[in-house]
Amino acid sequence: MPQMRYVILKSEQQVEFVEMPSSYSYQLTALNQRLHKELEKLTADHVPQLPRVIAECDDLELVGTAHTLIQGLDYINRLEKTFAGIQEKSYPLISLLTEIRALQAQLEQWYEEEFE
Repeated sequence: MPQMRYVILKSEQQVEFVEMPSSYSYQLTALNQRLHKELEKLTADHVPQLPRVIAECDDLELVGTAHTLIQGLDYINRLEKTFAGIQEKSYPLISLLTEIRALQAQLEQWYEEEFE
C-alpha cells in the first residue's frame, strides 16, 4: 500500500480533501501558493476562484458523508481544465499551465507505476 498524504483546501464555500502520494503533496501545496500569487495578475474576465491549502496531514478519516476524498490526479486534472479554459489577454498563462501539467504528468506516471 503506497504512503499517502492529505492536503486540505478551503474556499469560501467549501472544504476539499485531496489524497496525494506523500512524495508529491508538497508540490500541490507549492503549486497552490504559486497560483494564488499569480491569480491577481490575470486580466481575463472570468478568473476562477481557487481554494487555499490550509493543512497537510498523514492520516485522515472523514466522518459522515458531507465531504469526500478527491484523488490527487483527479484534482490536478480538474485544475488543469479550469486554467486551460481561462481566456487570458496579457499575462503569460502558459507558465502556470506548464507547472500544473508538470505535476499532472508526474502523478500520471506515479499512478501508472504504482498500480500496474
